[in-house]
Amino acid sequence: MIVAPPRPAAFAALAATRPAPAGAAFLRAGAHARRLLLLKALLVRVRRRRAEVAPETLRGFEAAWRLLERTERVAPAVVRAVLDYPITGSWLAIALTEPAGPDLDRHLTRFELVAVTAALRAGQPLDLVVQAPTGVLSFPGVGSAHVAPGPVHVTSRSRVVRLHTGSAPPVLVRPTGSGAGPGWHGLRPLPGGTTRLEDLDPYRVPPGGVGSPARIAAERSDTDHAAWAGRWRAGRALLRVTDPARGAEVERTVGALVPLVPQGPRALGATLAAAPGAVLMTPSADAADMAETLVHELHHSKLSTLHELVPLYRPDEDGVRSTLYRVGWRPDERPVAGVFQGAYAHLALADLWRRAADARGVPRAWSERSAQQFDHVHDQVGEALTTLLESDELTNEGREFARRMRQIHASLSTGHGVRG
Repeated sequence: MIVAPPRPAAFAALAATRPAPAGAAFLRAGAHARRLLLLKALLVRVRRRRAEVAPETLRGFEAAWRLLERTERVAPAVVRAVLDYPITGSWLAIALTEPAGPDLDRHLTRFELVAVTAALRAGQPLDLVVQAPTGVLSFPGVGSAHVAPGPVHVTSRSRVVRLHTGSAPPVLVRPTGSGAGPGWHGLRPLPGGTTRLEDLDPYRVPPGGVGSPARIAAERSDTDHAAWAGRWRAGRALLRVTDPARGAEVERTVGALVPLVPQGPRALGATLAAAPGAVLMTPSADAADMAETLVHELHHSKLSTLHELVPLYRPDEDGVRSTLYRVGWRPDERPVAGVFQGAYAHLALADLWRRAADARGVPRAWSERSAQQFDHVHDQVGEALTTLLESDELTNEGREFARRMRQIHASLSTGHGVRG
């Protein structure tokens, strides 16, 4: 999906890595439009190849589509929020690429729960049967119920959904994630906002994990919510005192924090292009580690979304890999996409560290560490930006974006000093 470039003010704000309403609005609108386009593509695929879909799966998918349309007529903002939940994008990406067969049928049943979640949040009446082929019903952004595999009768009244499975007592589900009954687990909020600690949804991490070496999802039983809430609170507090605008951007943009299995003393983060608004990470060591990881990963997500809307570099052609380049922050060579992503995320960190080194009222240890980090990374980003601007793989928009990044990079070194 390619759209018109954002207005110059929004484009400049995004290149600067600074939070700005115009840039955020462009990314948010573009990501939503893309989500709708992908959902329509899934509908077209199902209808054109209905013979390849199991009859009960097809019936459930069509019923879910009608339910979602009815809900949107009375509560469009609610439907948009459910569709834009980060993990909904992860599910869509998998469903669209899955070959026909039992696995595709299983992925398609998820759409029933997307529609039911929207209806639940909108207070719409429900009386339908959904499929639970794996014995797990996962309601995006709400929680998951473990039930007997097979059909589940779903009814609702007074903004409470009831899941009926045979003779067992019904499971009660509420929009907030609270519920009752055997097998119900609601998503737990993180303090001070709308971010959820997403340790339940089966689509929260792709099969096989993310990154290299692969980072896999931590299970609910291994996730210490109190520890994650404490790290989240401390990281947000540090961002607020260092850079209030950037702290507010993190709180406003990160909808799901996905715990990964620990792989060392410091946090390792990741994002998924299909799931803007989700940050995947191993436990952080302290407040600074949490703050830095959130800013770093948020900017990977922002650049991925921008590139999908306005391509910044050309894709590989005919299966031939692009040129590989050296960057200061990794030992391995990177393609142009990796150089761009790394330069953008590290530019945001350099801006954060510059402010932490010079700000009044921040912890002294954070100020001193930030000054050291800034000096180290600032030069690396400069070298990466030179590499990008000398490459012939950037689009016109990508070259302009990199030029603006270089202007911001140069401005960060002006008058830089470390407090004594």
